[in-house]
Amino acid sequence: MLRYTLMRLGIFAGCLVVVWGLVYSGLAPRGLGDSNGLWIILLAMLISAPISLVVLRKERDRASEGIVRRVDRAKAKLEADRNQEDAADDSARAQQGQAQGQTS
Repeated sequence: MLRYTLMRLGIFAGCLVVVWGLVYSGLAPRGLGDSNGLWIILLAMLISAPISLVVLRKERDRASEGIVRRVDRAKAKLEADRNQEDAADDSARAQQGQAQGQTS
């Protein structure tokens, strides 16, 4: 997941540098008034999103498989804990029932 995030940030940074160069060379339009910095960031985000979607497809699939594995392990651990708790509760109730049966 970290690798995918860093690759995505790298693509965004590359697009940011390219857009900044295009804006300041006059090949791309400047923002309105003082919004030039925001314009460059938004344009870089707009350009980097589809590039990341296409270029990082395999890495995104690998990251999502890792997430699915972690979620499955967490679910299995929760189920095991729940079963262990149920077994402990059942044995405590059985012992309590036996103790009450002996005192009666």
